Amino acid sequence: MTEQPRKQEGVRALTRGLAILRHVNAAGGSARASEIAKALAIPRPTVYRLLETLEEAGYVAFSASANLVRVTRLAASLGDGYAVTSTLCQVAAPLMAEVGARIVWPLDLTIYDNAAMVIQETTHGRSPLSIDRAMIGYRLPVLRSSAGRAYLAFCPEQERLLILDHLRRLGEPADLPFLNADALQCILDDTRVRGLAIRDGGEFRERTSSIAVPILADAGVIGCVSLIWIRSAMETPAALAQYDAELLGMARRIAQKVLG
Repeated sequence: MTEQPRKQEGVRALTRGLAILRHVNAAGGSARASEIAKALAIPRPTVYRLLETLEEAGYVAFSASANLVRVTRLAASLGDGYAVTSTLCQVAAPLMAEVGARIVWPLDLTIYDNAAMVIQETTHGRSPLSIDRAMIGYRLPVLRSSAGRAYLAFCPEQERLLILDHLRRLGEPADLPFLNADALQCILDDTRVRGLAIRDGGEFRERTSSIAVPILADAGVIGCVSLIWIRSAMETPAALAQYDAELLGMARRIAQKVLG
């Protein structure tokens, strides 16, 4: 091969690699190889080869629990903060796998996004006690999920007020009882006292209950970790007694590693 064709091939690979990074950023900081291949009209084997190169260079990382690739902190200048979520997922996934192997019940890592808590990592797929699958990207209601309640209780006040205003404008009927000032304040107060939030009244996904803890950073909450169990298998007091310290400890470990 002459020098000119090699140069052209290198330029083409670089151009495609940058296009992949831009696409992953535009997709919210994560995407599947098959989606990238379809969107950019690049053969899937080529996409995988370029992603492996980008991973070796530190610009992307493959999810530990789903067929997703995420941008890393090194690629932060290409997006609007999605690298923070990617870093959070990279740190949390192995810790969730470690804890999940001990407690068996499934765990979710969620972040707040546009009036919902969105699952970014999960152990549902490897938990024999899970009744749910394919949960990555699932949007949980803020007021009716333990993750959303944990987020609201510990995020900065101004952010909380904006979120609640947004939820009131959306007017989801199932949310209305929880937008009552007294009921909401009771939930927030209880969550702050415990250091974690509870969902055990059948208000969302009736077959399961959950508890969630916030992952705290200087600026607020960067995510939440939830433990989910089948309601008929365990009462909430028993879940709290067995797992609250484990969950709180995991959230602290994640925060320490993210903040470095």
